[in-house]
This record gives sequence, structure tokens and C-alpha cells, in this order.
Amino acid sequence: MGLSTHVLDTMHGCPAAGMQVELYTLQGERATPVKKLVLNSDGRTPDGPLYKDGELKNGSYRLVFDVAGYFKARGVQLPEPNFLDRVSLDFGVADASQHYHVPLLVSPWAYSTYRGS
Repeated sequence: MGLSTHVLDTMHGCPAAGMQVELYTLQGERATPVKKLVLNSDGRTPDGPLYKDGELKNGSYRLVFDVAGYFKARGVQLPEPNFLDRVSLDFGVADASQHYHVPLLVSPWAYSTYRGS
């Protein structure tokens, strides 16, 4: 049924509007870029799901979130090197007939994710 993501900035208590995100397909050690985008004002992908109904395939994927770039753009003073720079989440799709939602809750020092609905 598709793939979506949503990012919440837990430092400021708001959606991570303007964060850059990259999507890759994975085959072993090889990562193939699929798309790059910037999250909208709600912290979601601007053009709907990353994969719409019927487009998602079983397999391995990677989402890469530019956490340090986002917080620097918000004026947060980060140490050099950054504690978190780019957060990379590798995940598998075992049943492409289901919807996969991969949310990220993030601050400059911590993050969590889960399979959402």
C-alpha cells in the first residue's frame, strides 16, 4: 500500500519542516538512490507517500535524514563534530501489500523510530 515518513523535532516540539531526506533501495552493500526531497511544513513528504499504492516492492530500503543540517538551519549551536549528522535508517519491506510508515522523532542528541501505521 505504499511507504511514507514523518519527522518530528523533539527539541522544539514541532514538525521538522525543511529537513532534507534521501531514499535508497538496497541490494547487499549497494545503495541505489531513488529520490531526494525536503519535508513540508507538517514534517512530511511534499508530494504524498514516497511510494504510492502498488509501487512499493518487497526488499530493503534506506532513509537518510539530514539532522545536523536541519538543526543548524534552525540556529541551534551544535558541537563540531556533530553528535548526530545524518541519521540513516535501514529497514525491510516483507509484505508490500501493507502500508509502511517510518516516522523519526529527533533532537540534536537522540532519535527514535518505529513502524507506524
